Amino acid sequence: MSVISIVIGEKYYNKDPQSSELGRNIVSSAIELIDELGYEQFTFKKLAESINSTEASIYRYFDNKLKLLVYLATWYWAWIEYMIDFKTYHIQDAEDKLAEVLKIVCHIDENIGSINLDGLNLNALRRVVDTESDKTYLTKQVDEINSQGLFMGYKGLCHKIALIVEEINPDYPYSHALISTVLEASHQQAFFALHLPSLTEISKDSDDSIEHQVYDFLLSSITKLIK
Repeated sequence: MSVISIVIGEKYYNKDPQSSELGRNIVSSAIELIDELGYEQFTFKKLAESINSTEASIYRYFDNKLKLLVYLATWYWAWIEYMIDFKTYHIQDAEDKLAEVLKIVCHIDENIGSINLDGLNLNALRRVVDTESDKTYLTKQVDEINSQGLFMGYKGLCHKIALIVEEINPDYPYSHALISTVLEASHQQAFFALHLPSLTEISKDSDDSIEHQVYDFLLSSITKLIK
């Protein structure tokens, strides 16, 4: 089993949570707790109780729960970008590369589960991203957060995939708009299938998994748009 570590820049925290056992416990437990309770019901007080620590100790790592959520989302997208680099390094054809990228984004790549991620529950983290990540920018603080460079990881991932679109069709004028929409749809459609089924044809009752259905939908849509 391969083991990797995702490094997140210091602007995302007060103290690097990967630098101590307590910090790593804060991150892993926060993922589990947000997955269980939801972002609205999640508090540092509840997190402190779950790890037998104090709220003050958590504030030494993160200013507030929004910054913590931004950190978790950034960590997730950095992981996706790592997998894209790893899995597409030897793929020369741009269309094949884009299809592989969508497999990773939609979590149908069979090798994703073979990598140890510092003891983090990747499935729980993905559910947190599916249900909560839009709260990182649908907030009155979005401009302040953006000015601090806290969306650079997500922007970088969008740009990386947009370059593949431009390689397929240099004349397509909306590569970044398309890819940011695709990244959002990759988790929104899965969420809709589970909770708001009238908003999508993706079905939890289908013979195909939700992930495969979302992949087929996105691949067919993006291919037609680009061409």
